[in-house]
Amino acid sequence: MAFIISPQYSISPLNETALLVAFEKAIDEGINEKVIALHQAFNDCNFKGFIETVPAYCSLTIFYDVAIVKKNNPDATTAFEWVKNFTAQLIQETDIVTNNKERIITIPVYYNGEDLEYVAAQHHLSVDEVISIHTASNYRVYMIGFLPGFAYMGKADERIATPRLASPRTNVKAGSVGIAGLQTGIYPLQSPGGWQLIGQTPVKIFDTQKSNPCLLQAGDNVQFVSIGKEDFEKLNEY
Repeated sequence: MAFIISPQYSISPLNETALLVAFEKAIDEGINEKVIALHQAFNDCNFKGFIETVPAYCSLTIFYDVAIVKKNNPDATTAFEWVKNFTAQLIQETDIVTNNKERIITIPVYYNGEDLEYVAAQHHLSVDEVISIHTASNYRVYMIGFLPGFAYMGKADERIATPRLASPRTNVKAGSVGIAGLQTGIYPLQSPGGWQLIGQTPVKIFDTQKSNPCLLQAGDNVQFVSIGKEDFEKLNEY
């Protein structure tokens, strides 16, 4: 799938070393494709002082070194104004399309989460129906955040969409699969968290021993597959 970035965007300072490019505010695949496309464009064509870009659902943050930008552009009023103009030009004068092949990642899940029965009861479904609905969808990875490797995925089927817990847990196991509204995600590390836990994957989502520690990246597609306890224990990487 390919999208050309539209002119509907805004650029504003995030802090003294970063600016934010914001598109239409929504959880929408087309908008997220624009974000990923601009992210890729910066990786292909950037400037002296550029540090990195961080994509989110409907925005892209550009980090830069103020001193280096000023040194290489002495006529610029401020580093922000120069980077803002560079960004606007990159958007307006370049047909920015995503030509990357979409990766489909299969994630096995043992559906034994402590909130699984609660989610089923809230929607007047059986546990098996919740599992069937959750595994029937193909989920887009919209962004990575909260924890290293934590992938925000969507959209979850409205039939199982369930709000976060009113009070987050102090400890969620690494590999736990949860639902928060129309989002689904996997906790890559042991941490506090407030998502409704429906299962656990034996696959490490974040592994510092690998050259690319994050299994998932923005733009990926994830397919969950239900497995039993025995297979979970055989495959468990934690």
